[in-house]
Amino acid sequence: MAKNLGDILKIGGYPAAYDPARHGPYDPARYYGKPDTAFMDLKLSEIPAWISRRQKSPGAFMSLCSRAFWRWQHKYIQPKRAGIAPLLQGTFAFMIFFYVINYPKLRHHKSYKYH
Repeated sequence: MAKNLGDILKIGGYPAAYDPARHGPYDPARYYGKPDTAFMDLKLSEIPAWISRRQKSPGAFMSLCSRAFWRWQHKYIQPKRAGIAPLLQGTFAFMIFFYVINYPKLRHHKSYKYH
């Protein structure tokens, strides 16, 4: 029997493939599983086999999102001299978000005739 909900959902802690002696300090932006061919290096005929090798679970998707977030953090937020890029990215994300939530009000105006 599992001790708590974190053990059941496998949330928290290090990935199973992480070995401190081999990998050194833990980096949350790195995938510690078995390396595979990068998507951009595939031929069209290899794509179905590549997709079938992917792990398709909510935990795997959460790990993917976490790694993407930390890669973004390391690239744009945490450098010593971070630029204006994260502010512009945040502004653009808010613009899209507010457009989506206001779309039901805006869609009625798309075919409005002003004459």
